[in-house]
Amino acid sequence: MAEVVQEPGPVDVLREWAGGGGPLAVRARVVLLATQGLRDAEIARRLGVSRQTVGTWRHRWQSAGLAGLEQRPRTGRPATVDEAEVVARALLAPGGSGASRAIARELGLSHATVASIRRRWALGGDVTRGARVPTRPPLPGADVWVMGVYVDERRAVLLAGTRPDTPPPAAVATVLGEDVLSGLAGAMDALRPGGPVAPPEDGPAAGPDPELARYLAEATAHHPDIALHAVTLWDGGLVEAAPAGPVPGGVTAHRLPANASWRSFLRAMAALDSTSHPESSRRVYLDLVAALGRGAAPVRWLRENVAGHLRSSVPAPPVTANPSHPSHPSNSANPAANPAAGTANPANPAGTSGTSVPAEPIASSGVNQIDLGSFNECVVIESVRLSGTITRGEIAHRTGLTQQSVSRIARSLIDRGILVEDAQRRATSGKPRTPVRLCGSAAHALGLHIDPEVLTAVVIDLDGAIVCTCTRPVGADTDPAEFVAQVVALGREALEKAQGSVPEDGFLGIGVAVPGPVDIASGTVLGPPLMSAWNDIPLLYLLKDHFPCPVIIEKDSLAAAAGERWIGRDRRARDFAYLYLGTGVGSGLYLNGDLYRGVSANAGEFGQLCAISLGRTGPDGRPEMVPECNPPASVPEFAARNGFPGSGAAAGSTAAYREVGRAAAAGDAFAAAALREVAGAVGRGALGLVDLLDIDLIVLGGPFFTEDTAGFYLDEIHRVVNDFPTARRLRRVEVEPSVLSAEAAAVGAASTIFHATFTPRLRTRARA
Repeated sequence: MAEVVQEPGPVDVLREWAGGGGPLAVRARVVLLATQGLRDAEIARRLGVSRQTVGTWRHRWQSAGLAGLEQRPRTGRPATVDEAEVVARALLAPGGSGASRAIARELGLSHATVASIRRRWALGGDVTRGARVPTRPPLPGADVWVMGVYVDERRAVLLAGTRPDTPPPAAVATVLGEDVLSGLAGAMDALRPGGPVAPPEDGPAAGPDPELARYLAEATAHHPDIALHAVTLWDGGLVEAAPAGPVPGGVTAHRLPANASWRSFLRAMAALDSTSHPESSRRVYLDLVAALGRGAAPVRWLRENVAGHLRSSVPAPPVTANPSHPSHPSNSANPAANPAAGTANPANPAGTSGTSVPAEPIASSGVNQIDLGSFNECVVIESVRLSGTITRGEIAHRTGLTQQSVSRIARSLIDRGILVEDAQRRATSGKPRTPVRLCGSAAHALGLHIDPEVLTAVVIDLDGAIVCTCTRPVGADTDPAEFVAQVVALGREALEKAQGSVPEDGFLGIGVAVPGPVDIASGTVLGPPLMSAWNDIPLLYLLKDHFPCPVIIEKDSLAAAAGERWIGRDRRARDFAYLYLGTGVGSGLYLNGDLYRGVSANAGEFGQLCAISLGRTGPDGRPEMVPECNPPASVPEFAARNGFPGSGAAAGSTAAYREVGRAAAAGDAFAAAALREVAGAVGRGALGLVDLLDIDLIVLGGPFFTEDTAGFYLDEIHRVVNDFPTARRLRRVEVEPSVLSAEAAAVGAASTIFHATFTPRLRTRARA
């Protein structure tokens, strides 16, 4: 057998370098001493070098390994400086590590060099305010978007969009990670030709080839509201071969900045886009990576239309629930009040529906009277909300705040109308105590629930009391533009019905519950399984075009859990899982005192969990669609299979489901067996939640958790989650009906506005 020669490891190489002479010996000794746990000051003393030198080589070792120690341009005078890489580091650095000195130390550059690059790209302390992209020629304007990518056998083009006449966007939390950027660069690298490709006979200056020209024309038609710029990343293997200037289709051609590689420029543009626009989320760039990964040339990726995301810079008055108020959204349909009304908004597909809408989007505004000034105010409100009625002394005891702090905060909240005092209580000693409670009329919110079969709108007050309810039947195959128009009309109808109960200055905003999956950052509904006509609909921004107030989109099961927590008060003051029985079964989790949304805000895909628990997977291992997780369709089907005669109601309809429910409640064995079969399958999914999360409360609700069927679901699920768990000897799981009505998702959607405004929390949802 041949002897295997083992390659020397990094430590062996370092020891070899340390035994030699020259610069490598010092660098190797620094790293070897650092691996022994010595501090920089001690290493510097032993080797007779500065602490800055020690720190530099430690960072180079940590970031690049042996390669980082072998060669290093002279500090402050590098042979080449990749400006785009400096910009990408500045934009994506977490915390304070994006400072010029930190980046200079990491890249082996001088602080002055990094600072000059930041000035050239117009990156100040707020790195995304007015950034300037120095392509050749420079991109105009400060609001820069990544709109598309084109790659064929010989060239790659990044399509950027700008709006020169708009102010720079406000900075948002970084939403891209190094994994996404590495995947993007790797996918592009895989498509790049291995060597230079001969340009066409008429030379590169002749303009884009027909395929690229068609792509640019398609992009211009797809994005008519934003100026497009084609930045050539490479052309025939030679980046400099690309011409600059106008090209067919109204798109301006640009070359890379003089001191930037295509890879670092791509990273910098993605970083600039994502840190400037919350709509440019991980999902957008993961879609791009997936498109590049398919490998079929040419790649012609265009992102969804962003017309709804281009917010107007003209301020508008706040929305109110009073139709007589000039800022009420329904008044925009009055031609006398708004001459632009009735004109379809070309940026808004809902504008084609026949419902009169404003032609221009209106900036969002909120209610300043309920601007909470401190975390402690939210703590006091949460304590009052959970208790219903409580004295100041009891608040101090429960929260750990001092009596003086509670009295001061309570007085401030009473003055602003958020709390009211109840009748005094007699005390065994001392003066009578005056309890406080939430003032229900202090704040209101509109909740909209979008379901494949029915739209629901409710207006609720701060106590969770329903002021009014409106519903409208729809079909899952309804055109998205018409669907949005119906949602807007239903929301306006609810606000008009509530006009006498909602003060003009007490309307906080609109919560929207939608079937998942949903991209919360961009407000995009991503093709719900039971809504065949919906595919990447930017619902949030379409609604913001109609309602000039805060709008929050939430997955329907998560919204129901938020509503259960808000309205359930002390009965829901612990961890629980909410099972939402609608057109599909979803789950919402309330864990550790807050709604658990997950990384992408899509936690609670209950159907997948049920499929795995029941062992229902396809040949490729993919979990199947479980029919039991669609109760209105499966219950009538199973009942008919058992022998239930029925009255001829359409299969899979709400009427057929309710008929089976009534029959089961009346004692029909076939109907009861169908309900128990569905409930048992749902219970197996709930069992997975109980075992995984170690929770002791399951809440059932939703439009198909009806009075007739509730007992079957409660009994069967209670049996499964208590008889089968591994830790069944240590806990007893309670299964309870929801405190919410059949409009659970709509009420929950409205309560997400209250949840976002009043719930105390020390962390944010932003992804770093």
